[in-house]
Amino acid sequence: MADAVADGRADGEILPPSDYGMLVPDGWFRIPLEPDGWKAPVRALAERVFEGQDDAVLLKREFVKAVGARAEEGYENGGVELYVSTTSIGPVPLSSSLLVTVAPAEEDIRLEAKGRSQEVTDVVLPFAGPATMRRTRRVPDAEDPTGNQLPVTVVDYAVRVPNTQAILLLTFSTTLDMFADAMVDLFEAVAKSLHWK
Repeated sequence: MADAVADGRADGEILPPSDYGMLVPDGWFRIPLEPDGWKAPVRALAERVFEGQDDAVLLKREFVKAVGARAEEGYENGGVELYVSTTSIGPVPLSSSLLVTVAPAEEDIRLEAKGRSQEVTDVVLPFAGPATMRRTRRVPDAEDPTGNQLPVTVVDYAVRVPNTQAILLLTFSTTLDMFADAMVDLFEAVAKSLHWK
């Protein structure tokens, strides 16, 4: 993670940060995205999610497969860590996740609005500096390979790593369509805790 953040070049003698930190809600499970490093954490996450459900073997297997595929895809796209919510309110799981990606200097990351279901805003994160925020609502196709049929709200924050050309991208998502605004407020609170080390 630190190597990924520090890949950019320093301007003059000011060194770029070597790492970042942020506060995530209790119940968000961290999966580091290193080659083959996510398999054990994904299995541990499944054990937590399906604890006490001995009759959910097939569901657990599908869960491991889906989260593992997401972790692998995230890593292939520059992801350094994935957080998955294990929190529930009563019987309702607070379905949400956060993928943290470092885009190197040569990649051109621009968050642009593409359609009526998107909004793009310039924001300032108190401890990390200027950022661009994009909120998108996507309704999956009937043929969606993940099997998801629920609308997905995605919030991206693109933040320039100081004294580099690299971009840190925070990608939050939730399928809680009825509570999307509340979840977006939660995502904003996490993004505002981002700080450089």
